[in-house]
Amino acid sequence: MDPITVILSALVAGAAKATGDAVPDAYKGLKALIQKKFAGKPVAEAMLEEHEKDPETYAAPLKKNLVEAGADKDEEILKAAQELLNQVKDQPGGQQIINQTVSNVKYAATSGSGNATISGITEHGTSKDS
Repeated sequence: MDPITVILSALVAGAAKATGDAVPDAYKGLKALIQKKFAGKPVAEAMLEEHEKDPETYAAPLKKNLVEAGADKDEEILKAAQELLNQVKDQPGGQQIINQTVSNVKYAATSGSGNATISGITEHGTSKDS
């Protein structure tokens, strides 16, 4: 997983599996590190809070804010995110939550629109409608 997917997956999995002793503490720790990174950026702070309530809708905007803040290059955040994923994985049903989370984050974070250019097409034959 790329660093942003690790962070987003950990946030979603941690919020979904915030039971037991270790997971809530690790989740709160990761959120605190990200909030520190977002200090003075109210839009980014709001995206983090909204993502907790509706991860599918807010994955792409949160991803953008995480990248802009440099969270994907912050070793402390990445370590906390990976540790949280490890703790969730160790809980009953945890691996399934992580697998679903990664699938949803990947879809939400890669959807969008843009332009594409296709060139260098060579026609080798044509089919005719009968």
